[in-house]
Amino acid sequence: MNFLETLRTGWASIVSHRLRSGLTMLGILIGIAAVILTVGLGLGSQQQVGAQISALGSNLLIVSPGSTTSTAGVRGGFGSASTLTTADATALASKVAAPDIGAVAAVKTTSLSLTNGSTNWTTSVVGTSPSWLSVRSRTLSSGRFLTDADESAQAAVAVIGSSTATELYGSTDVVGQTFTTNNIEFTVIGVLATAGSDSTTSLDDQAILPMATVANRVVGGTNKSSVSTIYVQAASADQLSAADQEATSLLLQLHHVTATTSADFTISSQESLLSTATSVSRTLTILLTGIAALSLLVGGIGVMNIMLVSVSERTREIGLRKALGAPPGAIRRQFLVEATILGLAGGLLGAALGIIGAKVLPHFISTVLVISPMAVGGSIAIAVAIGVIFGVYPAARAAKLAPIDALRSE
Repeated sequence: MNFLETLRTGWASIVSHRLRSGLTMLGILIGIAAVILTVGLGLGSQQQVGAQISALGSNLLIVSPGSTTSTAGVRGGFGSASTLTTADATALASKVAAPDIGAVAAVKTTSLSLTNGSTNWTTSVVGTSPSWLSVRSRTLSSGRFLTDADESAQAAVAVIGSSTATELYGSTDVVGQTFTTNNIEFTVIGVLATAGSDSTTSLDDQAILPMATVANRVVGGTNKSSVSTIYVQAASADQLSAADQEATSLLLQLHHVTATTSADFTISSQESLLSTATSVSRTLTILLTGIAALSLLVGGIGVMNIMLVSVSERTREIGLRKALGAPPGAIRRQFLVEATILGLAGGLLGAALGIIGAKVLPHFISTVLVISPMAVGGSIAIAVAIGVIFGVYPAARAAKLAPIDALRSE
């Protein structure tokens, strides 16, 4: 019996027991679909986390102040001190001292209530420089951004987020409108395009003012030159590590600190954040995929059980074929082909169900599912392998049947 004849015979046997074959494939089908959806969920989560971190800005280093210690010995967290100044930002922007740094934007942040007539809204007020827009990779939906002239004149102008505009004016078409904070009337000169949120705050709910305006007219106080954070953009992605080293070295020198362990500032990069988040997502994906793979094992056991039942039911058929001269290899091959067809059919149907699920589920949940061609192809290959592996024992048992014993069976 050639291979085509074996294939035809195996297919005929499967079709003749449709219900049994369908139930056998169901276990593999569910397992394959679960694996594809699980991997897709993991990849989608990684993409979402990456997009949120990228919203911080491209090739970005975030310099934060150190911590404070009270007279009672209570230590504050990172960022609680006022160890960074506008002079630090100016030094970091020097192409001579830090050639791998492309742009720098210092920010001074406070929370204030903005008033428009009888409407008020408390939001994050950010004092910064004109370079902030490019460093943070933001765009405008209308109007213009801050200029050097606004900074020099300590102008009472502001660029606000879309959420802030909606809460304060009920619309985002607000260029030219005014609001009052700290007894100063500000004119809205631009509205930021929607950017969603990062890990802690809404990027669409803030008011951007010139640094000099915030330092001298809004906040004031003895720490006018201190800043909350300095955003440092590397000249390119390949220069991020070099920019980190240059920023660290320069700030240590400016702050008269000799050892890195004693630094009164911290520098973090989106690269490290992305690496950590991706590692967590990958671990969860592996865990969930392992759980989904258990259903494949159950499906494989189902294939073996069905094939053993098939051997028992077809004992006389096997005996007759052996008596007519069929070698054990032909008998073994037929049962392996049947098991392989069951595995392949279950794999293809499971892959189709997984792909459909990946397209439909995002409409009902807030997570994106990414279809991985490798996961789809690998799952189908695993399904076929399951059919072959779990079909070996029943096929070997059928091949070992003695013709005379098989013919005598009832």
